[in-house]
Amino acid sequence: MLEVFKSGGPVMYPLLLCSIISMAIIIERSIFWIGIGMRRNRELVNDVLDLCRKGDWEAVRQRSAGSHNYVVRVLVSGILHREYSLTKAMESAAAEEMRRMSRYMGVLDTIITVAPLLGILGTVTGIIKSFEILGAGGLDNPQAVTGGIAEALITTAAGLSIAIPSVFCYNYFNSCIERAGQIIEKYATSFEIVYEKIVLAQPGLDKGNQK
Repeated sequence: MLEVFKSGGPVMYPLLLCSIISMAIIIERSIFWIGIGMRRNRELVNDVLDLCRKGDWEAVRQRSAGSHNYVVRVLVSGILHREYSLTKAMESAAAEEMRRMSRYMGVLDTIITVAPLLGILGTVTGIIKSFEILGAGGLDNPQAVTGGIAEALITTAAGLSIAIPSVFCYNYFNSCIERAGQIIEKYATSFEIVYEKIVLAQPGLDKGNQK
């Protein structure tokens, strides 16, 4: 592998850096989503909504205390600000959750674009090197010519080897983010409907505060 790396020329060094960054992001994001999956507690979310239907806000606070479920965090944010702007509070909390879920995705997207381009750059420099050798000595030194061609092929293969698995992971993580956003929207809408019923049931509450 070391000989192959050296044969790829100087472009292999930025490709190696891209590979390390991509692998680190994929591992970090995989651990992040595995953690979210382990903390997913649909029963807790349903319990919180049931307590909201009863208007038992203290019980909601106690039931959700210490929870790392992202849906519960969004709902609790709305509950805490229910007398001011429930919807905006949940929107803000949801945006923060989505920001956490989208962390490093821009970097991974950049690597997916840059790695093949670096491979093409290595291809061009390798071919240029081969033509320079041909122009200087003809076919007297075929090994030097094939070295330039090898450099061209190795960098192309390295760039594609980085980009292809990265794009699969990138699309998977994006699908996880989209699915999480739909879940947040589903439960936030349910909570808004529940709270609207509570407001309608208690005419003394100022509905204008919920807009």
